[in-house]
Amino acid sequence: MLIMRARLMVCSGLIALCCGMGGALAQQQPAPAAAPAPAQSPATLAVMVVDVQALLQNSKAAKMVREQIEAKRAEYAKEISHQEELLRQERDALQKQQGQLSGEQLNAKGREFQAKVNELDRDVQAKRQALERSNADALQKIQEVMVKIITDIAKERKANLVFQRSELVLFDQGFDVTDQVLTKLDEQMPTLTVNFVQPVAAAAPQAAAPAAQKPKKR
Repeated sequence: MLIMRARLMVCSGLIALCCGMGGALAQQQPAPAAAPAPAQSPATLAVMVVDVQALLQNSKAAKMVREQIEAKRAEYAKEISHQEELLRQERDALQKQQGQLSGEQLNAKGREFQAKVNELDRDVQAKRQALERSNADALQKIQEVMVKIITDIAKERKANLVFQRSELVLFDQGFDVTDQVLTKLDEQMPTLTVNFVQPVAAAAPQAAAPAAQKPKKR
């Protein structure tokens, strides 16, 4: 079968080929050269194909991870929406006070308002990064179990090459063991609870301290 543009993912059971060298020298007179050892035939190529993306989409554990991530995402979105509404109300109130405040007071309140906007931006970014990290950690756990299952199946089938489905153009469907891996993955990891990382917003940049004034010379 023609296998094109294949990238090696897992390789186990590789057999090193060695050639024997014969011919021993006698101490007094040379003996006839030993016949060369017959060449060993190459190891039989046994191939497996796995659709990793399908496993990360269809396994029970992966589906549970998606549900938990989406629930947390909705929770964060609700919190952020509430904070945005409070900022809109504060902005509207500040606009109504423009005619009642001095320029200095208006500038001070404007700086306070902008600081709150910047803080919300940092909070949004921290929540997004925490979700990405939590999702990646959970998927890593699934992948660790998945690789172990693939390794065990490769040993059973005496496969020495395992390819990822997305890297192949043509292959014999008999090489595909995705369904077998999925069954074992669901048996070994039917559930998975996401360990959510707590979002930590970056600290606000410190304002530059005013330069100290030099004493005037008399």
